[in-house]
Amino acid sequence: MDTLSSIDAVRGWRGASEVGFVPTMGALHEGHASLIRRSVTDNPRTLVSIFVNPAQFAPGEDLAKYPRTIQQDLQLCADCGADAVFTPDKQMMYPPGFATWVDVEGLTDRLCGATRPGHFRGVTTVVAKLFHITGATRAYFGQKDAQQVIVLRRMVDDLNLPIELITCPIIREPDGLAMSSRNRYLSALERERATGISKALRAVETLFQKGTREVSILRASLVTGLSNHVDKLDYAEVLDAGNLSDIQRVDRPSLAAVAAFIGSTRLIDNVVLAP
Repeated sequence: MDTLSSIDAVRGWRGASEVGFVPTMGALHEGHASLIRRSVTDNPRTLVSIFVNPAQFAPGEDLAKYPRTIQQDLQLCADCGADAVFTPDKQMMYPPGFATWVDVEGLTDRLCGATRPGHFRGVTTVVAKLFHITGATRAYFGQKDAQQVIVLRRMVDDLNLPIELITCPIIREPDGLAMSSRNRYLSALERERATGISKALRAVETLFQKGTREVSILRASLVTGLSNHVDKLDYAEVLDAGNLSDIQRVDRPSLAAVAAFIGSTRLIDNVVLAP
């Protein structure tokens, strides 16, 4: 497996063949591994990027303590069959005088965008740069970051970017907790309480499967299910899964989405409700 530390190295490595691309911020786990393995299955070659993107952290968020485990990450990439890993630094991605940003309006005003100012501007800008640098054919993202995927699809469509976005299922721990790099922040007690997020979402899914379609009832169930488990609820919503608009009934694919704090750790999760 090659480790590429410059943009010219990535472009030289890429050549003319199809490339699957998995952008990450490192601290890799089985969720990332599933994306890499899917790309290896789909493409002649797979490239992973590892870059903790400072532009998507708001002031006071966990940039300084975000886990950095580069040696373990490189080993996981190799074990999953990746052909190369791109490891840019901040200077490379945001050179002195950097002043160009990619904004996707509307979709970024809700959910995580409402409580994390500037977050999605940082995401869309760095991902647009990575797409341009890598020239990848397909890019792989996890369903856990559902809003991010919706925003990036809009960016790709609006800018006519020649890349296909593939969304892969959420990978969960045996007790249902969605895998996340931030799970390692949780104490043993917090880790146990965090399972309440997926349990609340499963309860909503069960209500839906039994025939409930009114969003007010589904959302009330979600909020109630979370109340005894989380320390602070950022949001709990049931929205149109295509454009995150408000709906009254689930008569189209819809997203039940949660962001909540367990202690000082912010976790997100979701399920798709498909009539």
